[in-house]
Amino acid sequence: MAAERTSEGFADIYKGLYGMKRTEWRVLFHLGRYGPMTAQEIGARARVHKTKISRAVRDLESKRFLTRSDHDLDRRSEILSLLKAGESAYGFLVERASAYERDLQNRLTRREAQSLKSALRKLAQFD
Repeated sequence: MAAERTSEGFADIYKGLYGMKRTEWRVLFHLGRYGPMTAQEIGARARVHKTKISRAVRDLESKRFLTRSDHDLDRRSEILSLLKAGESAYGFLVERASAYERDLQNRLTRREAQSLKSALRKLAQFD
């Protein structure tokens, strides 16, 4: 419940500013943070089904946030890259995400915040 509430709070920001859905933000985030990659790579990193990634890529492309180019080694794949508008949106949203995270952390004591981060890191590595 806490994860959903905090996620919804940040979703209000990227949806309000850019009309993005959650999967679009996740695609934009991965391309902004890690650079050009395939939709399959994003899906694996973000743990999102390929049909949702495909829809998000199409929607971000229509917003002129990303572009596709041929993959040199695999003709079935395309390399996705951010365009200037996508880079700008990514930069702005990362700043907003940091501010949002600080606001959430301010609701906890320093010790609670450290314990929460530690526990979440452990859970993220769980298979």
